[in-house]
Amino acid sequence: MKRVGLVVAVETGALERKYGLPSGKGKSIFDVSLYKTPEYTLYALHSGAGEIFAAAATQHLIDCFGVDLILNYGVVGGLSPEMSVGRTVVVNSVVHYDYDVSAVDGVDRGQYADMTSRYITLDRSLVIRAQYVDRRLDAVVCASGDKFVADAAEKEWLRSEFRAEICDMEAAGIALTCQRNEKPCLLIKTVSDATKDGAAEYWRNKEDASDLCLGVLDKVVRTL
Repeated sequence: MKRVGLVVAVETGALERKYGLPSGKGKSIFDVSLYKTPEYTLYALHSGAGEIFAAAATQHLIDCFGVDLILNYGVVGGLSPEMSVGRTVVVNSVVHYDYDVSAVDGVDRGQYADMTSRYITLDRSLVIRAQYVDRRLDAVVCASGDKFVADAAEKEWLRSEFRAEICDMEAAGIALTCQRNEKPCLLIKTVSDATKDGAAEYWRNKEDASDLCLGVLDKVVRTL
């Protein structure tokens, strides 16, 4: 049976609405809930918001539970007119936009010195599988950093500078940790706040958006 790790930043309510109460708790310094389906065992870790929490959670699931892959679902900000509220997408690459060593290492903003690009590419086969399971999914670039982006001008800058269509606060930590550990990861995201909206729209749409992307994620994992 597949062992699947799931990093959840804040949208934990969707798990119980989808799977019911957990079958147990993992022995861990983190809050890890176990859910068993006929196809896989899910180790869901509630990390909290932000890149450091997400990276630590990802490494913990790999080291302590021996998971075969890492999943992440969650709500994001839309950066283009096409990314309206409720739009669900699969992430094909991530850029850590607030990581910047360009002044000392001579690389682009968002690029790690040991990488050839500022884009962290995710497992292509999982992206293709997700699009096969749900043909409505577009594969997008996610701009990721330790900030909730509510300002419309800042959203436009992320779109134009990094060719990103969504933004969040966890994807870079997850993607980079998985790359370092040679573990595949799959990120399914649903837009909760569009280009000209911020915190108020996020709070209105967070729960429904979480349910949408977790439903898509579950369909993909069942086919692996």
